[in-house]
Amino acid sequence: MPTTATVLDALIAGVREDLAVRMAATPLADVIAAAHAAPPAIPVLPRLTTGRLGVIAEVKRSSPSKGALADIPDPAALATAYQAGGAAAISVLTEQRRFGGSLADLDAVRAAVRIPVLRKDFMVEDYQFYEARAHGADLVLLIVAALTDGELAHFHGLARDLGMTALVEVHDADEIERALAIEPALLGVNARNLKTLDVDADAFSRLIAQVPDGVVPVAESGILATADAQRYAREGAAAVLVGEALVKDGDPRGAVAAMSAIPTGAPR
Repeated sequence: MPTTATVLDALIAGVREDLAVRMAATPLADVIAAAHAAPPAIPVLPRLTTGRLGVIAEVKRSSPSKGALADIPDPAALATAYQAGGAAAISVLTEQRRFGGSLADLDAVRAAVRIPVLRKDFMVEDYQFYEARAHGADLVLLIVAALTDGELAHFHGLARDLGMTALVEVHDADEIERALAIEPALLGVNARNLKTLDVDADAFSRLIAQVPDGVVPVAESGILATADAQRYAREGAAAVLVGEALVKDGDPRGAVAAMSAIPTGAPR
């Protein structure tokens, strides 16, 4: 029987179509040269192991599950507010079809802040990793559900070779096992299943026991208020990745500051 396409499959198909346009416009050799000419990536791990909750604050206009979230005419201004509130890093959506992001947003944010920046996208080709570094990204996202074991290992190594940190994202026990095989430094547990868009509010608390010491755990999705961030911290998160709650808040600087003040356990 044919396999039913998932939401994730559709997202990746769109990413590949848009990527083909960029690859036709700019040869890989040029992107590689730009990546190597970029200033060195900023280390993020020390910022996520301070004893206070690390907030990876996201510039996010829309999502497949919620549709339009916020009008963000000036992503640099939003990122600057996040930085002023004590964000450990800024996440910038660069997927354009369903999240309304772009590499131009990444450029604007990179020019405006001095803290690490994550390129948040569906990374499925080498070109995207060189592109991320060329545009100043310090971190990239690796979604285990979207990659084979071979791709996961290859892309993790490529990110490391370019000086970037990979946020390796999982949403179930099997994906954690696959992720741990590449010895990630940063592991994101996403409460949202990208294949179905369903949210499992207990995913982090259930899966954190599988995350070994030495791996920094990040809780993703399901954070609508400071209380949600506090719950994740109590359950063992060193950091949270937050988008919707911040872009919809009238005081993004204050919202980040409140979450960044939450104590966490001892460094892992």
